[in-house]
Amino acid sequence: MTTDMGAPPGNAGGTDRRVLLLPGWQDSGATHWQSRWEALHGYRRVQQDDWLWPRRGDWMTRLEETLLENPTPAVLVAHSLGCHLVAAWAAHSRHVARVHAALLVAPPDAERDDTPANLYSWRPIVRQRLPFRSLVVASSDDAYCSLARASGLAADWGSAWCLLGARGHINSESQLGEWSEGHALLQPLMS
Repeated sequence: MTTDMGAPPGNAGGTDRRVLLLPGWQDSGATHWQSRWEALHGYRRVQQDDWLWPRRGDWMTRLEETLLENPTPAVLVAHSLGCHLVAAWAAHSRHVARVHAALLVAPPDAERDDTPANLYSWRPIVRQRLPFRSLVVASSDDAYCSLARASGLAADWGSAWCLLGARGHINSESQLGEWSEGHALLQPLMS
């Protein structure tokens, strides 16, 4: 697949939107669909200082800084803990107009009893309605979030809902390759 070479990096197909990738805990590895989208489409990954012990406030600050670097409206593409980053940031930022829409893939349940201590700073989950269009994409067999919990988060955030079926945590282990189905879900959020 090719991209419009006249578009600046991170700008999908020459639209007036830029795409920011928000990986979850431990980042997205080379075979993860987010990494493939970064390579194929020139989308920009928001780099965090600490992928292993993510502090919610630190991650929110980094997202804010990235959004303020460029006035072009952004479409956020979040995976896992990145979904909670979007919700937490949107609830506190004065710059939510910098975001056009968000694709929220496989939000985990950070309030489960078996949540690793590394993620305790993400509790409680922010459930405020998002001030921009969003779509939550979930799997029926995600080990990190029940289907009922994922659909509840989508409702709380005011997000549209897409159930993929049995795809695990919708990550590299799901063997999605470049996940063209997910990229197709992104396109309506770009307009």
